[in-house]
Amino acid sequence: MEKIRIQKLIADSGLCSRRKAEEYISQGKVKINGRPCKLGDKALPTDLITVDGKKIYIAKKREFYYIMLNKPRGYVTTAKDELGRKSVMDLISDIDVRLFPVGRLDRNSEGLLLFTNDGKFANDLTHPSRHVTKTYRVTVTSRVNDEQLVELSTGIELDGKKTSPATINVLTNDPNRAVLQFIIHEGRNRQVRRMCEAVGLEVARLKRTSVGPLKLGMLKPGTWRELTPAELQAIRNAIIKKK
Repeated sequence: MEKIRIQKLIADSGLCSRRKAEEYISQGKVKINGRPCKLGDKALPTDLITVDGKKIYIAKKREFYYIMLNKPRGYVTTAKDELGRKSVMDLISDIDVRLFPVGRLDRNSEGLLLFTNDGKFANDLTHPSRHVTKTYRVTVTSRVNDEQLVELSTGIELDGKKTSPATINVLTNDPNRAVLQFIIHEGRNRQVRRMCEAVGLEVARLKRTSVGPLKLGMLKPGTWRELTPAELQAIRNAIIKKK
């Protein structure tokens, strides 16, 4: 059985948040098998853990985890990078479960990125037959004309195959800058950037804001949170409807 960080065991018991548990540890209020512990210590779920002299009861370890990360620019979506670049895995290193990203965002893109250890869920969500929507906020360095919008909406040929129809909403359209909302149903490599390049648009910023019913919201760049039960049910429903 693998040892787990004390603050996570306390949080899993439902006593308090992980941050509050860290405060208790720093204050010397936490003991493992009768001995005081410090931040960084780990224990087994079967160990006797007390907080202020009261025993905590560890909930049974869950099998699957589902989280969303607000990926900042400058991070690659790989577990290991031969070039030594920053990886999104560095941003979830405080999670004591091995997770993997669902899909990817290229190094210069940002926004909503899902992680899980549920292989079936990941495969269902990313399978081309599901067509789960992905929404992006895209800033380009010039005005967008009607012809370009029509091409983007009806489909662009990439690698010999035309992209599926997309919904493109113009949020702002100034002489030297336009902001577009892309809603696509595919997940080809660097698809939105390549679509823009194909019609002569240079992308200055690209941010994924939602995947199906899951929205990034106010989650700060570089931080993560677990999906709520309602969010997990909603994304599962979105997958089922596309079967």
